[in-house]
Amino acid sequence: MKIIKSIVFLILFLVMSCTSKDSESSQINSILITSYDYNQNELDLAKLINEYRKSIGLNDLELNNHLSYKSEEHNLYMIDNNVVNHAYFQERLENSINVLAAVKVDEIVAYNYVLPEGALTAWLISPSHKAAIEGDFTNFGIAISKSNKSGKNYYTVIFIKK
Repeated sequence: MKIIKSIVFLILFLVMSCTSKDSESSQINSILITSYDYNQNELDLAKLINEYRKSIGLNDLELNNHLSYKSEEHNLYMIDNNVVNHAYFQERLENSINVLAAVKVDEIVAYNYVLPEGALTAWLISPSHKAAIEGDFTNFGIAISKSNKSGKNYYTVIFIKK
């Protein structure tokens, strides 16, 4: 009987521990980031994207600090893991829905472009990246982060429609 009680206690402890961690993670994931310190390249890229959108008759996108922070988080993940990908995009999508009331979310990434113009040119050559830039969105977040190890720039842009 003691063994059964111990097993039940252990199971309850594990379930409660997981629930607590999930709850903490969910709370952290629902915090609105209101401040972001943009570097000049990020501001230049935002301007370039909006100039391109205007040139084809689309609306300007409003820069969003929360999305830029999430973009920077993804850049740091890519730098730390020496990859260029969309890993954990689902989490960024859900965060955008939960925190910003987004109804549509997309993301583009790039690597190793010295200047924002180079990244934008490459994105516009790629049909899927171009579609994101030309998409029906209202806001975007931009981060350009340099790897201290390689000296290469990592780019993430998250687009949303509210």
